[in-house]
Amino acid sequence: MFAFPNGVVQKISGTALMIQGEDIDTDRIIPARFLKCVSFDALGDQVFADDRLELAGDHPFDQERFKDASILIVNGNFGCGSSREHAPQALMRWGIRAVVGVSFAEIFFGNCLALGIPCASALPDQILAIQAAVNGDATRHWALDLEGMTLASDQERWDVTIDAGPRDMLRSGRWDATSQLLDNSSKVEGLMNRLPYLNNFATR
Repeated sequence: MFAFPNGVVQKISGTALMIQGEDIDTDRIIPARFLKCVSFDALGDQVFADDRLELAGDHPFDQERFKDASILIVNGNFGCGSSREHAPQALMRWGIRAVVGVSFAEIFFGNCLALGIPCASALPDQILAIQAAVNGDATRHWALDLEGMTLASDQERWDVTIDAGPRDMLRSGRWDATSQLLDNSSKVEGLMNRLPYLNNFATR
């Protein structure tokens, strides 16, 4: 998993790539046959596997100019379909650290949030303009700023939105449930010691 200082996700910077199309579902992001994996580690190589096979190297995830991209620009209802956590896992393990689009399926958004991947929204015309800019110059550097709520390059800046709750979770590090449990292990142990059914079981 990509490491953020103290789990805080404040700004994602890097180059970008774009996937065009409405209603791109999780089966396209990671086909069902790859769900049998024991771990998520190898899923990055299989992201958009069928689309990439069909386009024979011309898919954005195969194009050399986009190989180091960390911000994905998409259109509407991205991540719809089945509620597989493998989809954001595959994107993250390919190298994606943030997604900006018109809208996202609710469960996909939540699965991304659980990995510390911001999903920011912008108006359809804005997304088309951003995609055109990304396609026109793949070397352009971008920054998604969760404080100023902007996506900016050295030439342009667009306003983006993330609901207040998820945004606060990202900026405070509270998206990382595992780290929260580890950081509060003494409180967890104290609670367990106070639970009667656990204590009764232990003394049997």
